[in-house]
Amino acid sequence: MLSNLGSIRAAAILARARDALIDAIYPPRCLTCTEATEAAHGLCPSCWRDTHFIAGAVCSTCGTPLVGEAEDGDRCQSCLDHPPAWDRGRAAILYAGAGRRAILGLKHGDRLDMVRPLAGWLAAAGGRLVAEADVVAPVPLHWRRLIRRRYNQSAEIARHLSRRSGTAFVPDLLTRRRMTRPQERMDRAERHANQAGAIVVTPARAGLVAGRAVLLVDDVLTSGATLSACAEACRAAGAARVDVLVLARVGFGDARA
Repeated sequence: MLSNLGSIRAAAILARARDALIDAIYPPRCLTCTEATEAAHGLCPSCWRDTHFIAGAVCSTCGTPLVGEAEDGDRCQSCLDHPPAWDRGRAAILYAGAGRRAILGLKHGDRLDMVRPLAGWLAAAGGRLVAEADVVAPVPLHWRRLIRRRYNQSAEIARHLSRRSGTAFVPDLLTRRRMTRPQERMDRAERHANQAGAIVVTPARAGLVAGRAVLLVDDVLTSGATLSACAEACRAAGAARVDVLVLARVGFGDARA
């Protein structure tokens, strides 16, 4: 017993020494700029102030902050006017400032080092949704786009979220059967038309959807067209409930982001 305890303590001391050496050679830096930070995978004070974490009363469907008094289950005007195909949704931050830079770094800058901390943001924002899910799945990329990017940022985030929670992760639950056009300059109607019929449940994974609660993970929620297409595919396969969890929610005044 004493020998085992000694081995454990020795391993812990070596681990601390290793981490100290790594920090000395590679001092921790801010996720979104080059400023030094006290701990790895964090934000410097300036970027922290410039990251708009969502807290307080939010829309139960899309996670948008609600102004004034709100109760659990309240929905924003956008979701009342254009109900999405999923049940509940949460977002960690608003798509602006340093948070937007972090997401773009992950999405287009090969910053896979951001996956773990950003998954932590998601876990904090949507812990209840994760806990009540049977399956966690990412919004899929078309295979041609996946080859160009080399990885699906939503899948990497969902993978780490699954590891944290123990919820089953199914990276290929959904398939994008045709390549859609980039949506940056489209309005809401154009985005929904662009996604119509593009996403289906992968036939070999249909048995994992029927009667289960599915949690869809994506990086940014704008009009909800892509996530609605995913949710509709899950419902067609018999999903009992479909929730969504996204890193960032685009504000109402920036619908084309």
